Order: sequence, then structure tokens, then C-alpha cells
Amino acid sequence: MTVLDFVLNLLLGLALGTLGGLFGIGGGLIAIPALGVLFGLDQQLAQGTALVMVVPNVLLALWRYHQRNRIAWRHACALAATSLVFAVLGAGWAVTLEAERMRLGFVIFLVLLAAYNFSRLYSKPVMLSVGLRYPWPWLTLLGSGAGLLGGLFGVGGAVLATPVLTTVFGTSQVVAQGLSLALAAPSTAVTLVTYAAHDHVDWLLGAPLALGGLLSISWGVRLAHALPERLLRALFTVFLLLCAVSLGLKL
Repeated sequence: MTVLDFVLNLLLGLALGTLGGLFGIGGGLIAIPALGVLFGLDQQLAQGTALVMVVPNVLLALWRYHQRNRIAWRHACALAATSLVFAVLGAGWAVTLEAERMRLGFVIFLVLLAAYNFSRLYSKPVMLSVGLRYPWPWLTLLGSGAGLLGGLFGVGGAVLATPVLTTVFGTSQVVAQGLSLALAAPSTAVTLVTYAAHDHVDWLLGAPLALGGLLSISWGVRLAHALPERLLRALFTVFLLLCAVSLGLKL
């Protein structure tokens, strides 16, 4: 890798880190299509390399969200523990699948998620709860499903968890994104280990992306707390569609 390549990858990491902090997802969802389109990586290699950036970004973003809006650690642990177990299963399954089928499945997932978020923009606002609308043990079901999804696609667990937390459990968007990061932290780490064990990680490409993300993710977190809830949700929907289109062009 030349110095120019390193600098360009660092700048890409800065952009991805900002988006990761803004939407509470660690930047992985946009990193995967970016790596596939810009660098021609297959789906598994793109997902594994993106995780090199996602894991430290998620940890830093989680800390920043907790500083600004205290995360209930009992709720976070219920999500994290179950997501970790099911992420192991999802990641083990992912490394055995055909790359093109995985990419198609990922595109379909993003389109469905974007459609769901778009419908919520015009639906009646849900009543936010002071605490959780349902007892916290129900979070383990969400952690299980999101962990399996995160293990399968490398990212996605936090993206699924955020709308479920706001719609079903009645949390605000910012609280949901903080809890989603707590869910994603252990599952993304174990998924990275699984992908690396099967040689689906480009460490030289992922390292400058990770560095750029760590330098910029706090900007996104700060912006997320400054934006109106409805605008943040709309931006999130557009973001998902852009990622789906980018990946769809590679099919």
C-alpha cells in the first residue's frame, strides 16, 4: 500500500466514521458497499474488512452515547449477551455461503428495512416511555435475532434493533441507537474473529479505515444529538436506500 492509498483510505474512514456515529451503526453498513464497489471485494471479504473498522468504532460510539445519554446497563447486557451467542452461529453460517447469494440477501434486507423506516415517517408518532414499555427480559429475544443477523451479514444487528426499540419498546431514537451499539459491540467482535479465521479480512485495507473512523465517529455522535428526531430518522432511511442501491449495482 502506498502513502497515497493510505491517505485516501484514511479519508474514507473519516467519512464512514461520521456516518457510523450519526446513525449509531459503526459505519459498517456503508463500508460494505463501498468496499465492494470501490475495491471490488466479494461479499464475505467486504464484510470481514469492514468489521476491522466497525469494532473499534462501535466501542467508541457506545462510550460517547453513554456520556451524553446514560445507557441502562441492565438493558444493554440483556441485549449484548444474547447477541453474542447468536452472532457466533450467524458468522459460522456466513463463511460457508456463496458470496453472491449473501450480497442479494443483504440488499433485500436493506430495502425492507428502509421501507419500514420510511413508513414510520408518516405514521402516528409512538408514545415514548420513561422506561421500557415491556419488561427488560424481552430484550433477550431482540438480542438473539439481531445477533444472528449481525453474524450473518457482518453488520445489521444494530440497524434491526434501533427501529424495534423505538416502535415496540417505546424508547427515543437516541436511546435506541445507544442500546443498539451495546448490542453490537460483542457480536461484531466475535464475528470479526470468525471471518478472520476463514481469511475473509484484508487487514491492510481495514486498518486506515479504522483509524479514520476513530478520529471522526465522535462528530457523528454529536450531530445525532443535535438533529431533530424526525430528520434523523429520514436521513437513516435515505442512507439505507443508498447502501442497497450501491450493493445492487454489484449483482
